[in-house]
Amino acid sequence: MTDKVKELVSKCLQARDMAYCPYSRFPVGAAILTADGAIITGCNVENASYGLTVCAERTAVQRAVAEGHRQFAAIAVTCDIKDRFVGPCGACRQVLMEIVTGAMFQCQTMTPGNKIQKKSFGSEWIVYLTKPDGSYKETSLSELLPLAFSPAHLGKN
Repeated sequence: MTDKVKELVSKCLQARDMAYCPYSRFPVGAAILTADGAIITGCNVENASYGLTVCAERTAVQRAVAEGHRQFAAIAVTCDIKDRFVGPCGACRQVLMEIVTGAMFQCQTMTPGNKIQKKSFGSEWIVYLTKPDGSYKETSLSELLPLAFSPAHLGKN
């Protein structure tokens, strides 16, 4: 585990501890790693009118966007379930897809023939599903939301 992944996982665990969840008693924390290395956190905030509850992942996205970030590399998500990895809800998966495909970034890699190749990252950003003990499973957004609807379907990307 790299130092940045350790920090991301640690921050999502800390965010979970800040959750306001008096109704479900299901705290969730999220931490987004931006393309420039910043880490932005969020926790779930419940409301007695359940439909107004905001999930941790969306809180983190909203904070990141409000702080001016537009390019993202990874997200770590955790709850207090100890025996299995838990992923974002469907609504959060869709929001993550929107924000990532709306702000794609590129890097350069070398091919086996020593040619420079540009690789675009969009729906392939890394998702760390994290248990309370800090162990995690690495996956991708496209694995969590295959055949996703995106801005491209509206001719926006």
